[in-house]
Amino acid sequence: MRIIIIALLLSVNAIAQVPTDHQMDLYNIIDEVSATRIEKDVRKLAGFGTRNTFSDTISNTKGIGAARRWIKAEFDKISADCGGCLEVFYQKDYVTKKMGSRIPKDAWVVNVVAIQRGSKNPNHMVMMSGDIDSRASDTMDFTTDAPGANDNASGMAGTIEAARVLSKRKFKNSIVYVGLSGEEQGLFGGKGLAEYAQKKGWNVIGFLNNDMIGNITGVDGVTDNREFRIFSEPTDPTETERQRNGRRFYGGEVDGISRQLARYIHKSVSHYMPEMKPMMVYRLDRFGRGGHHRPFADLGFPGIRIMEAHENYTQQHQDIRTEDGINYGDVVEHVNFPYAKKLTAVNAINLAQLGWAPTRPQNVRIGGIVEADVKLKWDQVKEAVGYKIYWRDTTSPTWDHSRYVGDISEFTLKGIVIDNSFFGVAAVGKDGVESMVSFPSGVFR
Repeated sequence: MRIIIIALLLSVNAIAQVPTDHQMDLYNIIDEVSATRIEKDVRKLAGFGTRNTFSDTISNTKGIGAARRWIKAEFDKISADCGGCLEVFYQKDYVTKKMGSRIPKDAWVVNVVAIQRGSKNPNHMVMMSGDIDSRASDTMDFTTDAPGANDNASGMAGTIEAARVLSKRKFKNSIVYVGLSGEEQGLFGGKGLAEYAQKKGWNVIGFLNNDMIGNITGVDGVTDNREFRIFSEPTDPTETERQRNGRRFYGGEVDGISRQLARYIHKSVSHYMPEMKPMMVYRLDRFGRGGHHRPFADLGFPGIRIMEAHENYTQQHQDIRTEDGINYGDVVEHVNFPYAKKLTAVNAINLAQLGWAPTRPQNVRIGGIVEADVKLKWDQVKEAVGYKIYWRDTTSPTWDHSRYVGDISEFTLKGIVIDNSFFGVAAVGKDGVESMVSFPSGVFR
């Protein structure tokens, strides 16, 4: 009788797909993110007066120098609490007035980096960033107070908080928490770190740029504490002319690696945080504007921007003042900390999953031209126990259908015509956590 009961339980679990320990821990991660700690950190960062990249670097209480030293000290505290699990250091590059119209003087652009090394793949990096710097109405003004509470103390505080929560756990791949400078002057901090990553040979699994994650009431009058945007580029800027020409015949206009990262986050949030409303925006960034994920995308790394859905432009890049009854300025009072907690949790559960997951399959090829079935082949991935094939209508923004196919390197989907859908392959780890989906990069017959 006992054997029968055990067999029945195993059968029920298989049908119900009982979550693994890692999958269940994602709910713990969401709960552990603290709005109180995020508020404390935002207030601390806003209290440095201005954090303009070219502001005071000597004072211990004012300017970007004091801010970055405080951020490093926070990462050092987190590392001490986890037995030295973080490698904390400054990464810097020198910029001169000749390099851009928003550079008032020659100076060092200094980033703060904290690496939580993976146990099996220390060179595979999933990264979360916030910006250290702030600005007044005039970006060349590096003395006027510019608290930058939402832009972007919110993203920086979220990054620190994600480190506090995730440092308590172990991951196969490395997680990197970053404070970037020079954003307001031309994305110099992101450019410097992206080039550093390239020189170090990092395999950047994904770069999650958090820029303004604390405002819920937009200049349009809409208030929404659940909706947020995920900006991603449709195709890879490093692609070759041959790859561009191939898209005319094979498709893939919205299936670059950054777009796959956006879909991964959308799916994850929809499953583990169903109260949230992720909005995938099919654009590198806001219209005509930029963020620190761009330099990573420029080098071929997957990079996306996570941010609030409803911006208030009276609270961005503004001197603190009152005009015509409108209070201008990016001050703490405008930040909604429970919302910032939610978007920090969005980051944390995706960092965790990509930290646990196998890397995405490489060399995915597709076949089935003028046939009734579609065929897929891929190179097998270390640490994957199986693979899942995804497909969707060519007009759908998300992967809507899937089939787990086991530990193999090719599979034929019977009765599914290649012409009518897009396809991809994800690797699955023994804990059930999946990689990003890889879109086919080649064709076979």
